[in-house]
Amino acid sequence: MQMPIFEKYIDGLIEKSTLDVPAWNIEKAREGKASGWNYIDGCMILALLEIYQATGEKKYYEFADAYINHRVKEDGSITGYSVEEYNIDSVNAGKTLFALYELNGKEKYRKAIDLIYSQVKTQPRTKEGNFWHKKIYPYQVWLDGMYMGQPFYMEYETKFNNKENYSDIFSQFANVVKYLRDEKTGLYFHAYDESKSVFWCDKKTGLCEHYWLRALGWYSMALLDTLDKCEPGEEYQKEYDNLKQVFVDFVDSMLKYQDESGLWYQLPALGGKEPNYLETSGSSIMAYCMLKGVRLGFLPEHYREYALKAFNGVCDKYLKEKDGNLSLGGICLVAGLGPEDNKRRDGSFEYYMSEPIVEDDAKGVGPLLLAYTELRRLAD
Repeated sequence: MQMPIFEKYIDGLIEKSTLDVPAWNIEKAREGKASGWNYIDGCMILALLEIYQATGEKKYYEFADAYINHRVKEDGSITGYSVEEYNIDSVNAGKTLFALYELNGKEKYRKAIDLIYSQVKTQPRTKEGNFWHKKIYPYQVWLDGMYMGQPFYMEYETKFNNKENYSDIFSQFANVVKYLRDEKTGLYFHAYDESKSVFWCDKKTGLCEHYWLRALGWYSMALLDTLDKCEPGEEYQKEYDNLKQVFVDFVDSMLKYQDESGLWYQLPALGGKEPNYLETSGSSIMAYCMLKGVRLGFLPEHYREYALKAFNGVCDKYLKEKDGNLSLGGICLVAGLGPEDNKRRDGSFEYYMSEPIVEDDAKGVGPLLLAYTELRRLAD
């Protein structure tokens, strides 16, 4: 795929967006609501900042800064954000604040970073010490939440807290390996309930039934981005090296399930079962993680071939011209487990197949853009 075509696509999305209604937040658009502070927009704004770093094109930085500036008040409070909700997803957008603060030094961004860190410090935990995914999901650890919270946590500790809680971060990843990894496949289950009481979990293991592609992707990003924000030194070199090996082993396990198209299925271990489908967001995340993993020296050079196959596969299958505009399809809108008053989200095969498949949602566009930034770095 020619790079200018993809840039045209991203530019078109920005042109169709306002600070209150971004074109890529399909969930909010379907609800008819303005966008607040959420992981979806956080993912996209972070990707725009990455493409700015990779290309030097100021339009990407200018939109990203305007978008975050619109939500962060002078005292550091954030419109639409509440610490007391204890939603680990809400931490994700805070990653943009580190990058913007370094670029423009706005003191209100530094205050907002501290506000979000106050949630990290007080987030409810399992008995083993992992953050609850949300207050409404007690004692539950989801792969998604590892990406939403841990890279922010690591960056704060590295930049502002003298690495005091590095051991906590490494311990939380160790627990995920211990409780959510399937030794037979090398894949990780979507979620785990320590209390083993919620309706969707196995009452002996606490695990849900399936491995979900985007959750696997988020986890891969959690590993990679946390490692990238870490400065281990002698004290934490062993833990750092162990986590790096976890990342490498996980990528190797995922490659066993890569389709010949370059993509992965919505439920990767059940590729031949109808109506399972090749899904954009998780496939794009894996492309990004392999490209960045090679650049950082975590993965051998030849893994770039698998990444390119994934990136080009997504573009060939799902990036189409429609009414003169480019559109990216094949994106699972959302998938989750529970809570108790939502028995439909039971973690079954049928459930994962029932969620809407949409176009141009940030959960697919953002990761594909991140993969694109790695390709730009390579080209330059």
